[in-house]
Amino acid sequence: MRTTIRSQLVLAVALISVTTIALLSYFLISAQRRSLVAQLARHAGEFTETIKSSTRYAMMRNRAEDVHQIIDAIGRQEGIQGVRIFNKEGTIIYSPKKSEIGSMVDKRAEACFGCHAADSPLERLDQEERSRLFADSNDRLFLGIINPIYNEASCTEADCHAHPASQAVLGVLDVTLSLEEVERQMAASRRKAVLLTALTIFSTSLIILLLFHRLVAKPVADLLDATETVASGDLSHRIDVKRNDELGQLQQSFNLMTGRLAETQNQLYQSNKLASVGRLTAGIAHEINNPLTGILTYSSLLQKSRSEDSELQADLSTIVRETKRCREIVKGLLDFSRQVPPQKTVVDFNNVVDRALDIVDHELEVNHIQVTKNLADDLPPLRVDPNQLEQVLLNLLVNAADAIGPAGGEIYITTELQDVDDRRQVELKISDSGCGIPAGDIDKIFDPFFTTKGEKKGTGLGLAVVWGIIDEHGGSISVQSKPEHGATFTILLPVNGCPRPADESVSDDRAS
Repeated sequence: MRTTIRSQLVLAVALISVTTIALLSYFLISAQRRSLVAQLARHAGEFTETIKSSTRYAMMRNRAEDVHQIIDAIGRQEGIQGVRIFNKEGTIIYSPKKSEIGSMVDKRAEACFGCHAADSPLERLDQEERSRLFADSNDRLFLGIINPIYNEASCTEADCHAHPASQAVLGVLDVTLSLEEVERQMAASRRKAVLLTALTIFSTSLIILLLFHRLVAKPVADLLDATETVASGDLSHRIDVKRNDELGQLQQSFNLMTGRLAETQNQLYQSNKLASVGRLTAGIAHEINNPLTGILTYSSLLQKSRSEDSELQADLSTIVRETKRCREIVKGLLDFSRQVPPQKTVVDFNNVVDRALDIVDHELEVNHIQVTKNLADDLPPLRVDPNQLEQVLLNLLVNAADAIGPAGGEIYITTELQDVDDRRQVELKISDSGCGIPAGDIDKIFDPFFTTKGEKKGTGLGLAVVWGIIDEHGGSISVQSKPEHGATFTILLPVNGCPRPADESVSDDRAS
């Protein structure tokens, strides 16, 4: 059976609350019980002193009947279990229970042990040692208080029943009180503790449920829904992040992961598409190339043999021109289909950029295009194929020049070292001030045979080849553009983590 985090959390809080309140209640109730018993013992001690004062005069006059009446009246009060007076030998001389009078008490019992713990009776007994707690056969609790009756000067000098001055204690007053009221209060306190525990658990659990739903359950549910949406194939789905805590960071990580999955899927799709087109175009290009060569040969011969026919010459010139254009397309197809693995060597990437600019420098100058470079000095050496990267740069620079047009403009080239998610990358940006790319074409510009230059100027294979080369190097290429505001192509190339071998120098020359 599946349990939810919510139920586990509530159960844990309930157990913690029960344990905490139970321990706290135990100590509080125990302290309350001790306090009540101590308070009752103090009152009982004062009560025994009152009894002694009430019976003193009758004892001084040796009026036993008056003492019996006082003891009987006191013993009938509510809460008093028994009142006894016994002499120093332990003989009960006064008690509401007539059957006890004249009997001996057990000196080792709880009532006498305080005085007779030593070999001889103690002359003075501390207040704390006068009380005792005990239970009867029915487990009812009682508090016993003993109060010694000390010999006084008036007793030693009286003629009727004088006691010698050497006798310190004449007898003991023993009062037993019922703790039934105390136990009732303790039971009420325990019931209150149980009720408090239940209310605490209920209120705490309710608050936790509300907080859990707001702080945990809802964000987790959004994450689960987003995960199911992404699992169904919609990699464009994003979570609206509104928090700065750990769950907010998790949502941001989910969005980042989904974005990278979408990028990886696009790269895989592009790779599969390029591979399929490459296999298809390789066969088609070989089949078309021979007929095109024949058409070009015979049309050139006709053009030379019919030089006097101007109308025919114009038609033949059109045939030759379009045949050459077809041959260039076929050549591009063959180059596209014959993409080989990069021959990597350690190079200075800035040097590759400079060489590509040297090649197109004259063309850019003719078209009144100014190039602004901002190349970072701290770029580490890259293990790449310099020829292929040079081809990439030439394609992008020629495209930028075509986008700017004959009116002139600017091209900006920057290189920079970046640390992204503990990965070191070299970033190349090529921006132009040209016409830009329509928003609807951004996702299609790396597709084979898609071009924004028109049928007579572009084959639509340049950027597809560029994408394939960058992908083979483990990098990525992206574009941002707005119509009439130019375009910016961004290339990221990974930097090898290992240092350059000592016997391998940075290549500044083209690979042969």
